[in-house]
Amino acid sequence: MNETYRTHAEERAAMGIPPLPLGPEQARELCELIQSPSDGMEQELLDLLSQRIPPGVDPAAQEKACFLTRVAKGETSCPLISKTEAVRMLGTMLGGYNLNSLIEFLKVPELAETAADALSHTLLIFDAYHQVIEMADGGNAAAASVIESWAQGGWFTDRPPLPEQMTVMIYRVEGEINTDDLSPAIHAVSRADIPRHALTMGEKRFPEGRDQIARMRAEEHQVAFVGDVVGTGSSRKSATNSLLWYIGEDIPHIPNKRRGGVVMGGTLAPIFFNTLQDSGALPIQCDVSGLKTGQVVTVHPSEGQITDEAGEVVTTFELVPNTLPDEYRAGGRVPLIIGRKLTESVRKARGMDPSDLFIKPQFVVKEGTSFTLAQKMVGRACGVEGIHPGTSCTPKMTSVGSQDTTGPMTRDEMIELACLGFSADLVMQSFCHTAAYPTDADKRTHATLPEFIINRGGVPLKPGDGIIHSWLNRMLLPDTVGTGADSHTRFPIGISFPAGSGLVAFAAALGVMPLEMPESVLVRFSGELRPGITLRDVVNAIPYHATKAGLLTVAAKNKKNVFNGRVLEIEGLPKLKVEQAFEISDASAERSAGGCTIELDPEPVIEYIRSNVTLLKSMIADGYQDARALERRIRKMEAWLTEPVLMRRDANAQFAAVLEIDLGEITEPLVACPNNPDDVRPLSEVANDPVDDVFIGSCMTNIGHYRAAAKVLEDERSLPVRLWVCPPTKMDETQLKTEGVYEVFERIEGCRTELPGCSLCMGNQARLEPGSTCMSTSTRNFDGRMGDNCRVYLGSAEVSAVTAILGRVPTPREYMDAVVRKIDPLAAELYRYLNFDQLKAFRDKAARVETAGVT
Repeated sequence: MNETYRTHAEERAAMGIPPLPLGPEQARELCELIQSPSDGMEQELLDLLSQRIPPGVDPAAQEKACFLTRVAKGETSCPLISKTEAVRMLGTMLGGYNLNSLIEFLKVPELAETAADALSHTLLIFDAYHQVIEMADGGNAAAASVIESWAQGGWFTDRPPLPEQMTVMIYRVEGEINTDDLSPAIHAVSRADIPRHALTMGEKRFPEGRDQIARMRAEEHQVAFVGDVVGTGSSRKSATNSLLWYIGEDIPHIPNKRRGGVVMGGTLAPIFFNTLQDSGALPIQCDVSGLKTGQVVTVHPSEGQITDEAGEVVTTFELVPNTLPDEYRAGGRVPLIIGRKLTESVRKARGMDPSDLFIKPQFVVKEGTSFTLAQKMVGRACGVEGIHPGTSCTPKMTSVGSQDTTGPMTRDEMIELACLGFSADLVMQSFCHTAAYPTDADKRTHATLPEFIINRGGVPLKPGDGIIHSWLNRMLLPDTVGTGADSHTRFPIGISFPAGSGLVAFAAALGVMPLEMPESVLVRFSGELRPGITLRDVVNAIPYHATKAGLLTVAAKNKKNVFNGRVLEIEGLPKLKVEQAFEISDASAERSAGGCTIELDPEPVIEYIRSNVTLLKSMIADGYQDARALERRIRKMEAWLTEPVLMRRDANAQFAAVLEIDLGEITEPLVACPNNPDDVRPLSEVANDPVDDVFIGSCMTNIGHYRAAAKVLEDERSLPVRLWVCPPTKMDETQLKTEGVYEVFERIEGCRTELPGCSLCMGNQARLEPGSTCMSTSTRNFDGRMGDNCRVYLGSAEVSAVTAILGRVPTPREYMDAVVRKIDPLAAELYRYLNFDQLKAFRDKAARVETAGVT
């Protein structure tokens, strides 16, 4: 084991990164080696045991905890580790497999003091604190000291506070930095291996950045990462991990992970900001125009100032949220929440007043002010009528989603949180980003992650099932709150607040999630759609009209974005089917909104829930696990159907801004231009631009889009472009094949039909040829996402189909001619949605489940 590990360490050292943490077999062999160490290896073996084994409920941690427990009990002899030292080392493992031993050692006189100190600084106690209270009540002095320390917040006060001054050297990247720049999707397979994935940070956007930051660090400078707009896009946790690998600090006893660091931006995307909070960094939103690379400045957190070496104020800021100093001191928002809850739980159990140690989270009460729909939904999840903007709260997470390029990171975070069972009502894991072209690492994830999820009471999908959002939406309960580790977790009914994988792990494990309630922006539609205008044009109308109203600017420098970090609330489209509603809520990610709600009439929601009950029952019949989680969700759906009432906002609810859009004023299709989802223009302004590829796929599509596109293309046998077709789920694909729609695509020479999933939209496996121009139905079009140096338009499936025939962006007349001839006469038939309760195959499977009495 030792020789193999040394070889591995040397290989990684040549790459400039540390070795991987030890696995369970390596940990087992290490525990054998350390009992009879060779001369000269003593310190190396101790360091491996202390620093290179993951904490929490990792299988390697179990080996470590069992070994140290045996040493502490005297059952195993180790010349390098005394009984007391074994207990001390158990105390570095955060929680999980070490807890029972540490609590037991409170009863052993020679070990009790050390065990008490270890437990005093252990936060992942969960309900085990009751055992310690019982021991203290029974006269155990060591247990009493632990309770006193928890009650006084010793785990917090023993850590250094946020400094009054932080001198940093600036590393700045001009313009907008999206999370693909920090964590390239094409390298998604390595995201769980933080140091290795960090080697790809900025490879296209700022390739010299890693070395430049390293030189600054070598000169003993703390480095602040600065950009005009930082963190738009997805993959925020891996982006944060990569960034903190260069500007953060090692975490003792947690291998290959760092925390801390300063990040400044004129705008910090909200989910990225939250992920920095959770990772123990200091995010600062301020005017960065006066900051440049190599400049040494001093950050004064409490004063809200940044000064240069001459002491002159360069820029100012407000430290928000107000709890940020405590979050930084605790090592992140997550440990602060867990620790604060432990302290308050113990104080309550002892009849003590609440602690005044911590900064009180902001709680805003506006007398006489009513609530928006989002504020009411979050309020219900918090057990109150509503939550005003600016309030810190922890709403109940009813539905939690995880996808595969972040799933291994989420799993690691759950392990670190000592999670052995989910508290969230439904947790779903997909494999939509890697199923089509899996690497060896992807195949290992496909083989191992489902069991991990099932063992904790979650529901893993299967490779090839399709996109997480299109499935998770089918599991939703109206007016509830959830989250997911993908920025496009945007519920069409209820509301979701997407988050980084660390916070998603927290939500799954504890069933709640911290939230600073955002303000809301109302987008109110009126009028009727003209012929040929699609829902995707309505999606694009939001940034288009916001730009015309001065609420949004396209350029990154000094960017104005009224939606950034706020909830986008949509009204005026109550008759939409839920599948259509998701097309609008999904795109709120491109607006950098923190969440989205859509006001719908009850009828389409009732139709959707009935359909989904049948789908979930058919999943049980097909052997999907955890069946208990699916059964529980079916019962709650059926209960809602007995009284199908939807929440409505108060008439006088207040919004940060209101955007009015008359649908009748959309006279031609709208497309987002290369390569900015905010740069929306009428079709006439970009007509005749040559196109090499057309992609019809992503979570922004539903079955109707494929029928409509096929109708436009039905007479074609070859195209001047490469056509990609990728339905969102296997159910869409099967139905399209049953109806003969797929025959249209398969007859076209060179048409590429992809396995249901993300395909080009993610860009981590399938890629455009470098330098191509593409018309796409996908979610976003950032530089490099779908291919190197590619230009990508975002538009409807209908526009895409006409583009495929012409090999260029059509004129409005060319587009309208195709729509009028091909689509309008059959619109009712083409735009039918998947109602599983009306499909015999699904009804039959659901009936078998009902007959078996499962629900």
